[in-house]
Amino acid sequence: MSRTGKRPVAIPAGVTANIDGDEISVKGPKGALTMPKDPLVSYEMTDRGIQLQPANDTKRARSFWGMQRTLVQNLVTGVTEGFSKRLEINGVGYRASAQGKKLKLQLGFSHDVDIDVPEGIEIKTPDQTTVEISGIDKQKVGQLAAEIRRWRRPEPYKGKGIKYAGEYIFRKEGKKK
Repeated sequence: MSRTGKRPVAIPAGVTANIDGDEISVKGPKGALTMPKDPLVSYEMTDRGIQLQPANDTKRARSFWGMQRTLVQNLVTGVTEGFSKRLEINGVGYRASAQGKKLKLQLGFSHDVDIDVPEGIEIKTPDQTTVEISGIDKQKVGQLAAEIRRWRRPEPYKGKGIKYAGEYIFRKEGKKK
């Protein structure tokens, strides 16, 4: 039994959820999200929220059960609170600036890196070394953060690069004489 899958997804006040056909749609104060239903899991609206059960007793259906419940929970959380990631830039001359729907990064290359921001995602740069990514879709927020980080991963000797806020960078000692 999946401990995660057993719990129903609570629907807070101001949020409407609808299960129809092949998808689940959730509308809330921050927007609307939809997700395709997985045929291995059965979805049911109850008075406590959305209850999920494996459609059959196969190992594959039971393994998808908890994950699908978490994905439905992410829809509800996204339309009520939203998701955000914070990136920190370390290095001499490394900086970022948000310009409309583009993020301009100066990372020590011979050219600036311009990243297009997808629809539904908002980017802020409170200062030159901090990038805040926010939106209602957890997957899109995390994917954009990973793509930005990929341009300059933190290196272990001086810690230069782009890292998530709170991320621990394993530091190595330099070469000895």
